Amino acid sequence: MQVPRIFTGLVDDAAVFPPGNADLPDAITAHRGHRTAWYTDLVGPFLLPASEIGAARRLVGPGDELEIGLIGDTGVAALPAAVEALPTDRIRPRQVEVAVAKRGEDPQPGLRALLTALAGWPKISGYAEVPLTWGLLAALDSLAEARAGGVDVAAKFRTGGLAAELFPTPVELAAVICACRDRALPFKLTAGLHHAIRDTDPETGFTHHGFLNVLAATIIAAEGAEVAEVAELLATTDAARLIEPARTRGGADRPLWVGFGSCSITDPLTDLVRLGLINGGFA
Repeated sequence: MQVPRIFTGLVDDAAVFPPGNADLPDAITAHRGHRTAWYTDLVGPFLLPASEIGAARRLVGPGDELEIGLIGDTGVAALPAAVEALPTDRIRPRQVEVAVAKRGEDPQPGLRALLTALAGWPKISGYAEVPLTWGLLAALDSLAEARAGGVDVAAKFRTGGLAAELFPTPVELAAVICACRDRALPFKLTAGLHHAIRDTDPETGFTHHGFLNVLAATIIAAEGAEVAEVAELLATTDAARLIEPARTRGGADRPLWVGFGSCSITDPLTDLVRLGLINGGFA
């Protein structure tokens, strides 16, 4: 097995989003290449902004198929119309993802709108992007309640961006992971996860979370670790401490963490190969 089970579907293809900003035709062509490559099991759906549906319709012709995650960049209220506009015989939505509030806003109205829409889409998963600010825990309670009631919905959190406040500290992220653990609530992450190991961008000075840090931290959280222990793994730059949890659980499903969107598939792939976690290192 070249891509161990623990990494299956870890990286959604966010090539058209910053900082990659690939042209849509080039991004779709590249995604088709990822879908036929030896590492295809690593790759999740193509993330398509709702604002680009018209362009995608022209690029994906009859007899072709593109599995997508629809990103609601036009807002929660516009999401039903966006889904309706998809030619599902060609562009098939696996999931919808949308920010339910801006920082400082109450997430509940947007969350209710998303849950109402999802009730009409039984084959589509929903991810509610909740700001890591006021109202977070109540929103997680609402998501957990809806999920327990049979709605295929989970949380999504931002772990980076163009401003320092968009990068949660290890303690903040650990608290969110443990809060999801306590509610049996899966979650996705977006932005900032460019490399396997936590590192500082020399141009911006922002310290980015490592996706292998997140994986190792989520593994121990699922096993009952407290926030301080989870934060310690999120903060470490010791690769050996992060490789071992992934290596020993290579044949298992990923607990809690659904994955993340990346504007590059090759960057996380290269890191995993370099660390011996893909295409080697597993029985």
